Amino acid sequence: MYFGRVNQFGSNPYETSRTVSRIIIHPDYGHPPFDKDIALVQLSSSVPFSDYIIPVCLAAAGSVFDAGTESWVSGWGSLQSDVSDVLQEVMLPVVSNSDCFKAYDGVLEGGISNNMICSRHDDKSISPGDSGGPMVSRKGSLWIQSGISMFSEEVGNDDIKYPSVFIRVSQYQDWIKSNMGSDQPGFVEFNEASKSNFNLLLLPLSLTFSFIPFTFSLCLAF
Repeated sequence: MYFGRVNQFGSNPYETSRTVSRIIIHPDYGHPPFDKDIALVQLSSSVPFSDYIIPVCLAAAGSVFDAGTESWVSGWGSLQSDVSDVLQEVMLPVVSNSDCFKAYDGVLEGGISNNMICSRHDDKSISPGDSGGPMVSRKGSLWIQSGISMFSEEVGNDDIKYPSVFIRVSQYQDWIKSNMGSDQPGFVEFNEASKSNFNLLLLPLSLTFSFIPFTFSLCLAF
């Protein structure tokens, strides 16, 4: 696993890497409605934090991401035909689950469940190659991860863009904590009413890509 990488082929002066010692896949992964697309990854050793390698907080159970909540997604998704050489980001406002369910009704086997969260912009979405990337929203001085990228569909001759679909991280707090042993993470509850006055320093684990490295854990305020 690589940390601090921004270029696939260019220079990455602040990059560091670790091997993986263990992977824990959710026991219901791969079953309809395909909303258990999440795994934990234990690193071979801890990763030092820096100005370029910073952990993200995890959305706690009970978090509410209302429709329109600004969310940022990053990844190496394809630009035209090939994956991007440079790490990309895009702002995609949250779409309500009811609207997302309607959009995918009859299109997606199993439909949209409460274990998913959706986002959409008129002319932007996640792309092939972005799967596993984080979706985050800001709460005061903290960045909180709400989702893990799954897919976005383009169906029909009109190239209609459906909402981008993500795993809803807050739904998996119990599962994550049950697999963490003594190195328990903390979680930050997100909602629009309280996001501007939050100033606590908590201790959740770092979540990166489609899995959660859990050799180290810390959540910092900036």
